[in-house]
Formats: sequence, structure tokens, C-alpha cells
Amino acid sequence: MNPHIFRAYDIRGKAERDLPDEVVRAIGQAFATLIRRRGLLARVAVGRDARLSGPRIRDALAAGIRAGGCDVLDVGVVPTPVVYFAAHTREVGGAIMVTGSHNPPDENGLKMVIDRAALFGDDIAELARIAGEEDFEHGDGIERSIEVLRPYVDQQRLLAELGPRRLKVVVDAGNGPTGPIAPGLLESLGFEVIPIFCELDGTFPNHHPDPTVEENLLDLRAAVAAHGADLGVAYDGDGDRIGVLDEKGAVVWGDRLLALLARALLQEVPGAAIVAEVKCSDVLFDDIERHGGRAIMGQVGHSLIKARMKVEGALLAGEMSGHIFFAHRYFGYDDAIHATIRLLEVLTHSEQPLSALLADLPPTVATPELRLDCPDAVKFAVVDHVKAAMAARYPTHDIDGVRVRFADGWGLVRASNTGPVLVMRCEASTAAACDANEAVLRDAIAKARTELGA
Repeated sequence: MNPHIFRAYDIRGKAERDLPDEVVRAIGQAFATLIRRRGLLARVAVGRDARLSGPRIRDALAAGIRAGGCDVLDVGVVPTPVVYFAAHTREVGGAIMVTGSHNPPDENGLKMVIDRAALFGDDIAELARIAGEEDFEHGDGIERSIEVLRPYVDQQRLLAELGPRRLKVVVDAGNGPTGPIAPGLLESLGFEVIPIFCELDGTFPNHHPDPTVEENLLDLRAAVAAHGADLGVAYDGDGDRIGVLDEKGAVVWGDRLLALLARALLQEVPGAAIVAEVKCSDVLFDDIERHGGRAIMGQVGHSLIKARMKVEGALLAGEMSGHIFFAHRYFGYDDAIHATIRLLEVLTHSEQPLSALLADLPPTVATPELRLDCPDAVKFAVVDHVKAAMAARYPTHDIDGVRVRFADGWGLVRASNTGPVLVMRCEASTAAACDANEAVLRDAIAKARTELGA
């Protein structure tokens, strides 16, 4: 069993190399064991995305859950938020989504919920221990299918508080499981929808299902222009992350989208706490405070964000990666379809185009998310070395990696929790300052790798 599949907030790996049947079955039985030892209802909702390895992994997982003495409620091929919805609305002790998220089609993984809370950190370590040592509970659970998708769609309709304006929207589902859902839902709310790549295909033949990479938005941009649409939305491979283009085809990155949603929320709930992760712009944190909110910087990762929201009593949270979490009028988890509806609420209550709604934000120059290959075995040590070097010269924030405060702007270095990668991002008021900040961090990384022989 490859220990590196057990990440900080989920399980991921190459489907055929890292997730063979016997490993997945052991994980399923370990999950059932956790549920039973915590005295929870011995029933688990299970869904999957459209990847070709999904049916095999789902079957092995379900067999393990049943062998651990829990029943399996099969949800079918759905977006991850629909599985979360099942965890919050059905009588279950936990839920698991079989998904590789935004990763390549030959990868897969598991996102897990126990007692309506995401499994992460020490709990995943305990799951790995139980699976590795075969310290299982045993039983003979049963399996049956349940209908969750229709109630989910009905709930989205009920939650929508739209204004009078109706818009033209291009939806790019990236051939993932949002495709059969989002266009029809938005049309039922009165919007004109142009769907692209909404057919299920786990090989992702049109583009990689990651809306944080601008290259993957080229078809969406072309469709927005061709149809004169008011906006375009794109979803990742399991529907918990959103990408947005305005009517001009410009990307509304995750932190700017969160700023727009935060402004709307703060009009309704003054003083609300809002969590944003460490890769987000200073402009976002300042804007939240300027509009009367309490801005909180948190760690990267959907499970970690959800846990921080609970601790802070936050009503909204978001990441640069397009995970948007609403606890205001919703359940507190990340859901790209729901985020679409909340964005459309803002637009339908305004006569302005999307591009104008954030035109007052101060301009900055920022890098995209920079990803530097670094072996899993040393990536955290590299970050620790960079952190020590930077703390000796600059003010730093170390909630997740190290965020360095430069004379003009900031820069971040952190270890990815989903791959053998170091993540960097820099921002400043000018391109020259941004480049200088990046150069300082790259130099620190190079020195750290030399010191570690990596």
C-alpha cells in the first residue's frame, strides 16, 4: 500500500498502480471500522465521477464497506457535492466520493465524510493505520441504490433568490458529471444556456478538467464571444470547483470571485466572517474588511477550509482553485453548481455587467499558481528551509507553508498536499516588484534543495 496516497484531506493516486482492488477494499473496510467505532449509523453513501476506473474502484470500495459491517447506499455517477448533499440530508454515518477531481484521467481517489464532516489530517492517518494493519471490524452489510440527484436539483431551485434580470450563460462541464445537471437546472431558472462538453466522458477528450488553468478555458472563451454571453462558467472533473469568465472573456479568478460574493453576503449579514486561503490576494482580504466583514486567512484544502469555517463560524469561504463554500443558506461545503447560482443571484440583481462589478478593486500584478516539481519525500523539508531563511529577513505568515511580506507585495511557498509539487504565488503593485519577489523565493528554494541534496 503506497503511503503517499493518503493526503492531508483525501486519498489520491494512479488508479491502476496505487488503487488496486485489494487496497481500495481495505480502505473501505477501514472506513466502515471508523464509523462503527465512533458509534455512528452504519450506513455509507457512495458516488463516483465519470472516470473509466470509477466502476472498478467503487465496487471494491463498496465490498470493503460491507465487509466492515456497514450498508452501502449507491448514489450513482454524480458531482462530489451531490454526495455531500446525501451526507447532510440522508440518514448515513458517512459518505465517500470516488473521484480524481481535476487530475488526469488515469488518476482517481476518494473524498470522505464522516458524521457530516470532511475526513482529513489525523483521521486520514488513522484510516491508513487501520487499513495497513488490517485492524478491522467485520460484518455483512447490504447495498441498495438511492435517488439523491433529483432532491439536490430541487433544493438548488428553492435556494435561488434571483433578481429580475435574466442572462445568457455558457456552461463548460469538461465532460464531467455536472454536464447532465447544470444546464437543465439553469434553464429551469429562466437563463439561456449554451452547453459545451456536457456529455459524460471519463477520458476528458476536449480539455483537462481543471478550470484554474487558463488554457482549459479557451473553448469557453470562444463560446462566450460567439454567443454574446453575459458570462461563462466551467467546472472541474467532479463539480466542486468553478471557473468563471466575464462577458469580455476575462478570467474572474477565485479570489476576485470570492470578493464579489463576499460583498453580496455582507450586505445581508454585516460583520460576517469569511475565510480565504493563503494563495489569495491581499486585495481580497482588504476588500472584505472594507465592506465590514471579518477576513480570515486559512490553509489550502477543501477539508481544512470546511473545518476552519466551523471553528470561526464563517458563512463563506473560498480558494484560488475555485472551491467556494457557503454556510449562508447552505450546508457549508464546496459546490460549483451552487456557487454558480449565487453568482447569478448577484448579477440578476444588478444592471451592470460582470466585468464592471469588481472594477473598483485596486490593480495588482500577480503570478498564476506556479508549480515546481519536488519529490513528496522532501517537499515539506524544502518549505521548512525556505521558511527559516525568509523569517530571518522579512515578516512572514506560516499557517500553510510560508507567506512572505515584501516591501511591495507578498509571495508564498507551500508544499502541495495532492502531488510532488511546491506551489508558489507572488503579487505586487508592479510587474518589476512581482518579478523581484518571485526571484527571491526561487533563489531560497534552490538553496534549500541544494542543502537537502534534493
